[in-house]
Amino acid sequence: MIRGEIDNTVEGKTSGRLWVLGREQPLVLELNGDCWRDLAGTRLIFRNPLPKQQTGADLAPMQRGVVGDMTASRKNKVPLVSDDEFTAMCAAGQDVPFCWKNTLYLEWFSESNGRVVIETCDFELELSERVWEMDEDAEEAQKLANMHAMRDFMNALVRRIEPAGDRRIDSGEEEDEFQWEERLKESDRLADAYQEVLEKYLDDPDAERKEAFAMGWDGLLEALAEESEAPESAETPWQLNDGEDEDWEVDEAQFRQHPLQSKAHEVVLRGIDLTRAGGEHPAAAALNGALMQVAGKLAGALNGDYERETGYVLAMLKRCLGWQNDALSACSELIGVADDGDHSRALEALRDSIFEIREEIVNLRKVLKGN
Repeated sequence: MIRGEIDNTVEGKTSGRLWVLGREQPLVLELNGDCWRDLAGTRLIFRNPLPKQQTGADLAPMQRGVVGDMTASRKNKVPLVSDDEFTAMCAAGQDVPFCWKNTLYLEWFSESNGRVVIETCDFELELSERVWEMDEDAEEAQKLANMHAMRDFMNALVRRIEPAGDRRIDSGEEEDEFQWEERLKESDRLADAYQEVLEKYLDDPDAERKEAFAMGWDGLLEALAEESEAPESAETPWQLNDGEDEDWEVDEAQFRQHPLQSKAHEVVLRGIDLTRAGGEHPAAAALNGALMQVAGKLAGALNGDYERETGYVLAMLKRCLGWQNDALSACSELIGVADDGDHSRALEALRDSIFEIREEIVNLRKVLKGN
């Protein structure tokens, strides 16, 4: 993004133009609805002091649809460390230092591209004189309309035909690897949708209720409403008093770590250490992200002693092979740019470990298929 303008001087209509790096003509916005009170009735001009080429969806030149939340006063937590430091601190369970900043947040729901968001605290902003005033009631009504637009978008994103495989519940039959893969794809779609909702309402004080509304979880909304209306109890029902937990035993088998998942977890830690030592590089994030996916999915598929369906485990292992391939590619790229012999050899050893885990996954799939 190079620069842009958002015009809400006509009540009920929001227009705009966005100049994107690499495109000769600006994107044009023609949206129904108004911005929040801080931008309502004004024309906002913004400039990016350090524009960079962005990857992602190719936006249609004409963006028609409805506004989402549009404001220049959204409060967000902004980390005070680099992206690599942020990843490493999160992986190590450390608290990340941050500050609160006003953020430019421009969201709309396009007929061509779905939900589109511009979010930054680095742009230079210039606001015109106000042509008309929005009162508090009108702003609340607009925010409610925005929440309904988000809910409609989420419903469309996760909508699907009820899988015929649900009949398996009555027959008692297990699903095979390919049926589980279809289920996992549905789960991915739902997880992606929920991730969007989490990111949108992350720092909102009423996040839980808004997330439930956007996802269409009306049962949770009702439970939250009942909880807020219930009188506060002096004691939390699930809270144990001193000495109450003496006879409580933990079934350690539930948390038993599979040797393959243990290796994958160890490789994650090595990857984070090595990429931190090697400086910033795009392949570092790809490497660590892929390794974390493998370790996390193997934990769900293999850890503990309870029995899982073979088709489910096979499907998860197949996905892990894809992430292992991504990790190998990223690791090879980092080896190619390493300017230190010791660091290069350490990355080569890491690549060997990734190969070993990949081979073990392949062998485990063969064993499971043989059964």
